[in-house]
Amino acid sequence: MSSDIGEIRQRIDAIDEQIQGLIDDRARLAREVGANKQASAAVDFYRPEREAEVLRQVVARNRGPLKDEEMLRLFREIMSACLAQQEPLKIAFLGPEGTFTHAAVTRHFGHSVRALPMPDIEDVFHEVESGSADFGVVPIENSTEGTVHHTLDMFMSSPLKICGEVELAIRHHLLGRMRSLDDVRRICAHGQALAQCRATLDEILPGVEKIAVSSNAEGARRARDESGTAAIASEVAAHIYGLETLTAEIEDSPDNTTRFHVVGRTLLAPSGRDKTTILMSIADTESPGALHRLLEPLARYGVSMTRIESRPSRQRKWHYVFFADLDGHAADPNLAAALEELGRTASLFKVLGAYPCSV
Repeated sequence: MSSDIGEIRQRIDAIDEQIQGLIDDRARLAREVGANKQASAAVDFYRPEREAEVLRQVVARNRGPLKDEEMLRLFREIMSACLAQQEPLKIAFLGPEGTFTHAAVTRHFGHSVRALPMPDIEDVFHEVESGSADFGVVPIENSTEGTVHHTLDMFMSSPLKICGEVELAIRHHLLGRMRSLDDVRRICAHGQALAQCRATLDEILPGVEKIAVSSNAEGARRARDESGTAAIASEVAAHIYGLETLTAEIEDSPDNTTRFHVVGRTLLAPSGRDKTTILMSIADTESPGALHRLLEPLARYGVSMTRIESRPSRQRKWHYVFFADLDGHAADPNLAAALEELGRTASLFKVLGAYPCSV
């Protein structure tokens, strides 16, 4: 038996050597691509649509035993490290460190980037607009608590484009320095996290004070510094702030998921499986059939709308703008024709982004 194990380990060592050599080859080719791109100002160094295409191929090739998610994570890190040979991407995100938005950054870009925590969503947009960051990551909606309105509102005035989306399963943990739940006097967390764990908290800690703070990471910091304070946060936050997990996975909904947008300065080329987000309005939103007139071209050209949201336009009272997610890329013939007609009907119209669907 021991000789069999020894032989298997030798084969593993040989495979590891092959893997390492192939990664070195890939890194050299990536460096060569980077040099060619630097010579051509017309081509951006990082291409999200190309990365999405590569990752889809990874899933298509996977035959196990590793799960698709595990294989994707490995390839994301390889691609991230290869890309960082030239200069690490600078990614602004809604901070501080240890938030779920921070986790979305590493999920999408890997760890070989410079993650820049920002105090609020507006600052993320401004960092990217000014060129201080290459991309930004901001939350857009949660499956149980709905839309993050501040992010939508920023798109009304910002020139930035949506360059990608990240879907992250949210696992909330009750963290603290105390030995048991009996010692918890208050719970600090972001308002959305408190709402997403409301029923569980009422069951395990009835009557305990709940305090909404600016982020789950801020709640974790308070749990570290204050006696009797617990926090709702991620495993990453527990590690960063030196906290123990009092109760794991306290979210009320087991499929609790948050979607994030990656924002950048340019509109992307098609990747093969894309989504387009638009902003639109019509002068008389109060009149009967106004929204129908806006959406009718989409139905006529067979375009599927997967989401629509309204926000006050801030131009006058009871006037609204609509945000919609559409299947396909803005350059696809049917969708392009529908958008052209919609643009003639709308008093305000903007393509906010055409980007790869989450892999």
